Amino acid sequence: MDTQNIKNEQELESLAHEQRTKERVKKGTVYISIISITMMFLGLSSAYVVSAGDSFWVKFPMPSFFWISTAAIVISSLSFELAIFLMKRGKSAPAKTLILVTTVLGLFFAYSQFKGYGQLVDNGAYVVNRIMVSNGRYGDYFEIRQGNDLLEVNGNSFIKKGELLKPEEQKALQNFASLFIKDIDSSSVGKIDFPSYGTDFTLIYRYEPLLLIDGLLHKEDSTPIQLSDWLRLREMMIHVAAGRGDFFVKGDYGKDFQLYYGGEPIQYDNRKLFYKDKPLSRGLQLKLYDSKDNATSYLYILTFLHLLHILATLLYMFAFTKRTYANEFSESNTLGMRATAIFWHYLGALWLYLLLFLLYIH
Repeated sequence: MDTQNIKNEQELESLAHEQRTKERVKKGTVYISIISITMMFLGLSSAYVVSAGDSFWVKFPMPSFFWISTAAIVISSLSFELAIFLMKRGKSAPAKTLILVTTVLGLFFAYSQFKGYGQLVDNGAYVVNRIMVSNGRYGDYFEIRQGNDLLEVNGNSFIKKGELLKPEEQKALQNFASLFIKDIDSSSVGKIDFPSYGTDFTLIYRYEPLLLIDGLLHKEDSTPIQLSDWLRLREMMIHVAAGRGDFFVKGDYGKDFQLYYGGEPIQYDNRKLFYKDKPLSRGLQLKLYDSKDNATSYLYILTFLHLLHILATLLYMFAFTKRTYANEFSESNTLGMRATAIFWHYLGALWLYLLLFLLYIH
């Protein structure tokens, strides 16, 4: 009898040892993955900070859908922990439901992230983008007269007689501008089809109106405009059609976005830029006109790399949810759940870090 008890105890100890070994291996694999991912994001964060040191930086509020996705990832971690808690107490049915809820919330996180990217694009913040309009800048060569009133630009707003254009006027202006956004060949230079030209809209070239004669634009001395002028006009009209004045990011300067240089804000007033209460130097202006919006590029890179890890983990979560409903986990077997939860919580914590980092730096 004693021999049998000893044998049983040895078998139990062997099983316990095997279980502890499996747990160490699984958790070790998870922790190695966490360390690797952390090092990558810390490197990118450092590169972000260094790049901001001697560059022009565009800052704007985070898309609202990023906040919604934050709520989803936090709630999903809570539901995962509650599922483990219930499974350990033998309540497998609600635990299974909560694992499914966790997976669905993960999907909603990914959906919200893509919606956030859509908001960025709608606001003129692209992965690769310039900060300021330089080629085709309104007023450098051409201006537009609406009726008898010359249109002015301030930031990204088009103004007539000191007032912002009404929505219907802005729409009409963009429709007019779209006439010039077409492929160019020798036969199309200066040609537009706009019967109300001169009444609704008139182009001004170096303070003189362009005339439309037999469907072709002419200067006041009846000289048809040349290819070089047409290319400049087309470039400007691309910006006008996009509702773009001086900046690629849309909205009001100082309200919807702000430029910084070396951590100091850039002031914008009447199409002029000021740095530390002084006009921006010629050298910095040239640098700005040639600068790309690296801040927004980093935002996309950091958040999309995190999203890729979420999407890859979601593929595993689908299989994990299926295993849960196949009763592979029980009151005495929650190792797989706990190891998966560790990585899921990490991805949630990583997102919170990225959000706080971007709020501070961006």
